[in-house]
Amino acid sequence: MGIQDDAVEVRASGWRRLAALHAVIESALERELSTRTGLSVVEYTVLDALSRQDGWHMRMAQLARAAALSPSAATRLVNRLEGRGLLTRILCQDDRRGIYTELTAEGRAVLADARPVHDAALVDALGEAAATPELSGLLESLPDLSPARA
Repeated sequence: MGIQDDAVEVRASGWRRLAALHAVIESALERELSTRTGLSVVEYTVLDALSRQDGWHMRMAQLARAAALSPSAATRLVNRLEGRGLLTRILCQDDRRGIYTELTAEGRAVLADARPVHDAALVDALGEAAATPELSGLLESLPDLSPARA
């Protein structure tokens, strides 16, 4: 039973480090984005996901997955962003039951202002994590997150 318990502890330890890394990054992004742009991390994530699509739109289910939200949470978020003029909803031309969420011109402008804030906060958060002994090894195993690449 000792080997099995060790394996469980190794996985649990890895998960705790991953959660700690996520917390460092998320709190830095949340702080900078909300203070400097008025966007939350999830709002930025939605705008960013839409900006990477042809035509700047996605179906609601795709948007929910991209932002790691439940369908109802995605609907509430889209309602808020639509109320701020950053998104709009349009009917799908080839499936009248489908609804797309589309980034507006104002949403693209807000995102353009927010992107450098996001990117700088991410670089700073990764640097902080790299300087934390418990997290530096995890960053080394995730080369796409290496602060040196930023």
